[in-house]
Amino acid sequence: MAADSPTGESPSRGKRADAQRNRETVLAAAAEVFVTSGVDAPIRRIAAQAGVGMATIYRHFPTRADLVTAVYRHQIEACAEAGPSLLAAADSPFDALRRWIDLFVDFLVTKHGLADALQSDNERFAALHAYFLDRLLPVCALLLDASVEAGEIRPGTQPYELMRGIGNLCAGRDGDPRYDPRRLIALLLQGLRRPDAT
Repeated sequence: MAADSPTGESPSRGKRADAQRNRETVLAAAAEVFVTSGVDAPIRRIAAQAGVGMATIYRHFPTRADLVTAVYRHQIEACAEAGPSLLAAADSPFDALRRWIDLFVDFLVTKHGLADALQSDNERFAALHAYFLDRLLPVCALLLDASVEAGEIRPGTQPYELMRGIGNLCAGRDGDPRYDPRRLIALLLQGLRRPDAT
């Protein structure tokens, strides 16, 4: 990029912006490929999906663990940021909770191979699991507390047990088109409701 570019960006700033766009493109492509092929999908498939060379992927993410970690950190962050936004925009705290749980389920059911990776000995994946809990438990607690305060659900449900229960329901979906975890999760959420809640 020339120094006198119409955008007024310096060459180095333009290169940084290009590098950031490439990184975001690779993360989005990797997330899509992971949905269909799991975290062990060939890097060349991710590169083709992103429309970049394999060297670009390795420049940003030197190892597969780096790429997997970055993809899921990015998606965890999006799920965490959605909670307060949903609470501000929804008709009720319980509606916000239900919509956030939908996003959480989307996150869980598309993570082929992530559970095994998280249980591996790789320290990056252990840190990712801790990050998952650190970012999402407070959001779940916020939505549960708001629903309790609004009189929509019974008190006493812990964020960890709700997320763990939903995770366990989602785990059974792999490879079985007859099983829809969302139906059981809807029943679980209905069971949290106070009998007098409208």
